[in-house]
Amino acid sequence: MKQKIVVFSGAGISAESGIQTFRDGDGLWENHDIQQVATPEAWSKNPKLVLDFYNERRKQVLSAKPNEAHQSLVLLEQFFDVQIITQNIDDLHERAGSTKVLHLHGEILKAQSTFDGTLYDWNKSKLSLGDKCPKGYQLRPHVVWFGEPVPNMVTASNCCEGVDFLIVIGTSLNVYPAANIINFVSEDCKKYLIDPKIPQSFIGNNIQRIEKKASEGVVELVNRLLSLKENV
Repeated sequence: MKQKIVVFSGAGISAESGIQTFRDGDGLWENHDIQQVATPEAWSKNPKLVLDFYNERRKQVLSAKPNEAHQSLVLLEQFFDVQIITQNIDDLHERAGSTKVLHLHGEILKAQSTFDGTLYDWNKSKLSLGDKCPKGYQLRPHVVWFGEPVPNMVTASNCCEGVDFLIVIGTSLNVYPAANIINFVSEDCKKYLIDPKIPQSFIGNNIQRIEKKASEGVVELVNRLLSLKENV
């Protein structure tokens, strides 16, 4: 039976593909106040502004390409059972070739009905007012906004049962509840944190820190894990 790896990826892995993602402490995302574009209240107040904002995010994703970090993770599937759990709303893991990807915060290339949450593929550049589901209700971006529950957290927790390795990439681990992922694995699980700036609070036993950007750190770690398997 293959050993199990859970990869938890955040903004840093996609930033190297040119996707600008909210991860700073100033409350701004692409010069927008997140309260005005990424909350249920924002949608109620000014849905056109919200749609315009996410249309720009969608265009970024459609023009982006997977980078070395995304591509290297695919190689692990030769020897390991790999589950990727991502905070990112892009599809770069899938395009790189990863076969098991769980999106915690939604997928920008999908839209959802404001009536019942039914999902629809939406790889067009724009989602506009007047775009409706078959039942006649406005479609919204399939994104978990600030203040909304994260339905896939239960699935993520289940994915972490019996994990041998946890690889955390490109996240400051300060967005909750997603950051709880590091608490879902057992004490025996080997943990790796890859990011140029790793919080001091995550220094501890059984946690290896690789303070490099994703494209460097992931390639380094993947090569290390593959060499161990190939030499067995």
